[in-house]
Amino acid sequence: MIKKVQANDRLGKKIKVKCLPTDTIEDLKKVLSLQIGTPYDKIILKKGHQIYKDHISLDDYEIHDGFNFELYYG
Repeated sequence: MIKKVQANDRLGKKIKVKCLPTDTIEDLKKVLSLQIGTPYDKIILKKGHQIYKDHISLDDYEIHDGFNFELYYG
């Protein structure tokens, strides 16, 4: 089942992305990087104090449809 997630940076930019539950955080960053023009390895995805690691899948993090990430640049 395809999930729709959103990444918000603190400058008001909101990027919506469709992804699969088996996609990793790195896969998600690569899609985001194409949309915002920033190299994927410079993107940091957070929620509160949680920093999401590249090699873990969205399912393993229990990320649901409509989830909002905080997007930071590193």
